[in-house]
Amino acid sequence: MTTQDDADYSATALGSHWVVRPGQDRTLVEQDAQEERPTRPDRVEGTVLRFGPGVTAAAAHRTHPALPAAPSFPAPSGRRLRRHTLPALVVLCVLAFLVWPRLGPPLAVRTADITARPAVLGCDGTARIAGLVTTNGRPGTLSYRWVRSDGTASGVLEEVMVREQTRARLQLRWTFQGTGHHAARVELRIISPAPRTLTTRFTYDCP
Repeated sequence: MTTQDDADYSATALGSHWVVRPGQDRTLVEQDAQEERPTRPDRVEGTVLRFGPGVTAAAAHRTHPALPAAPSFPAPSGRRLRRHTLPALVVLCVLAFLVWPRLGPPLAVRTADITARPAVLGCDGTARIAGLVTTNGRPGTLSYRWVRSDGTASGVLEEVMVREQTRARLQLRWTFQGTGHHAARVELRIISPAPRTLTTRFTYDCP
């Protein structure tokens, strides 16, 4: 059994047992050293080993319960939030860049006008009918058709509007031949994005 002095003994004082002083019997010191060399720590507290010179073999081999492993705690929520903030911002920027052209209001017609030149067409002449459509600058498709007063009409035509394009110039040519007098009328019928009809007139005069 260890004494009170043994219990208070620490590893910091271990070196004093191995100092040979003048006049001290070296044989006795070496014998003490041989007797104490097999001594093992009888208690572990963190990283400090405590020894007792009088520990018996039974006490030296005494089994001690293993220290429980330190519990692992998840990273604080604030740290996890900061760690995922930058990747989330990058993803949002990429999505905004890809989706932005499709966001906002759809294509819409603001104004539309149609004119025929010349107003009076001579013999075997060609009238130039021009339509000018202004939009809100959104991407989309402008669908329209031309209808003439002689009963003919074009098929459905399309003008693809890109982003920030605000004007579409539409043209039709109508050629007359022979003598006569004719009051002509041309309609520009916008089908989409919203129905709208515009009309212009001119005269063919060939005596």
